[in-house]
Amino acid sequence: MSAFPFDIAATDGAARTGVLRTPRGDIHTPAFMPVGTAGTVKALMVDQVKQTGADIILGNTYHLMLRPSAERVKRLGGLHRFMRWDKPILTDSGGFQVMSLSGISKVTEEAVTFKSHLDGSKHVLSPERSMEIQADLLGSDIVMQLDECVSWPAEHDRAAQALRLSARWGQRCKDYFGHRDSQALFGIQQGSTFQDLRQESSDRLREIGFDGYAIGGLAVGEGHEAMCDTLDYAADMLPANRPRYLMGVGKPIDLVEGVARGVDMFDCVLPTRSGRHGQAWTWDGPINIRNARFAEDETPLDAFSDCAASRDYSRAYLHHLFRAEEILGQVLLSWHNIAFFQALTAAMRQAIIQGRFDAFRSAFKARHLRR
Repeated sequence: MSAFPFDIAATDGAARTGVLRTPRGDIHTPAFMPVGTAGTVKALMVDQVKQTGADIILGNTYHLMLRPSAERVKRLGGLHRFMRWDKPILTDSGGFQVMSLSGISKVTEEAVTFKSHLDGSKHVLSPERSMEIQADLLGSDIVMQLDECVSWPAEHDRAAQALRLSARWGQRCKDYFGHRDSQALFGIQQGSTFQDLRQESSDRLREIGFDGYAIGGLAVGEGHEAMCDTLDYAADMLPANRPRYLMGVGKPIDLVEGVARGVDMFDCVLPTRSGRHGQAWTWDGPINIRNARFAEDETPLDAFSDCAASRDYSRAYLHHLFRAEEILGQVLLSWHNIAFFQALTAAMRQAIIQGRFDAFRSAFKARHLRR
C-alpha cells in the first residue's frame, strides 16, 4: 500500500479529479507543478508561488547536484528549508539530462557519466545515487526513478533499448528506496510513440510496483497531435488507482488534452520562461506584451483573477516595463502565468466534478485556438 493515499473524487469520461495526500499537504488533481529547477521558481518568491494556489513544485537532481551540491543542501537542512517551501516537492531524477545533454554524457548499464555543463567536472549518476540525492539529501517528497529518455524521432529498437534499461534502473531504484512512510517513488513509462513498447514498459512498471506512474518521453519533438495520439493509449495502460504524471508538459491546450485522456499531474518551465520573454498566457491564448497595440491598453491581463499581477497592473504598464527592460516586468508576467496555469487546473477540477468537462474542453479549445 502506498504511503500517499490517492482519492479520486469524480470522473467525467477519462478525465478525473482527486487528492494525493502527503505528509506536507494535499495535492489536488489535475495539478500543475511550477518548475523550481535550481531551488527557485525563476523570478518569484515562494510566497508568490503559494498565492497562485500551487500545491507542489518541482526541483531537479542534476542541477542541484552540481550547484550547490546535494550534500550542501542536506547540511543546510534539506531542500524545503533551504528554499523556504513547506509544501510537497517532486524532484526530477536527472534522466531528462541524459537526452538533453547527450553530447556531454555517456550511458552504461551501471550509470550515466556526465561532464558538468558548468565547469567540465565529471559526475556519475546511478539509480542508487539518484535515489540518495533525491530522498536522503534533498529530502524530496515525490522521488522519480532514474530513466533513459530518447528524443523523437526514435527507431523502434532504440526506444525498446531505452525502456528496458529504464525498467532495470526502475527496479534498482525501488530496491534502494524500499518503502518509506513520508516519501513516494514514481516509475516512468517510456516507449516513444510505439504502442507495443508503451505496453511493455507499463507491464514492467506494474511488476515492480510504484506509488505513482509518470509518462515520459513525450514533448521531445513529436508535436501536439502525435503526443495526443500516444496519450490515447499510454495513460490507460497505467494503474487507475494511482496518480499519472505527464512529464514536461506543457502548453495550456496540452494540459486540457492530457486531462481528457486521464492524466493527473503536469510540470513545465513554460509559464516562467514565457514570462521572462514577454509572453502572457490568457484564456484567449498567448499574447506578446511587447506588441505596440498594448502601449495604451489600460485593461489588466485578467480582471477577475485572484493574482495581483494579473488583476492590478495594466497591459500598458507591463508593455512599458518590457520596453524599458525593467526586471519587474519579468516578475509580474511570470507570476501571472503561474497563476493562470493554476486557475486552468482549478477550472478543470470543477468541470469534472460538475460533469461538464467535455463542454469545458470544447469551449476552451475554441477560445484558446481561435487566434
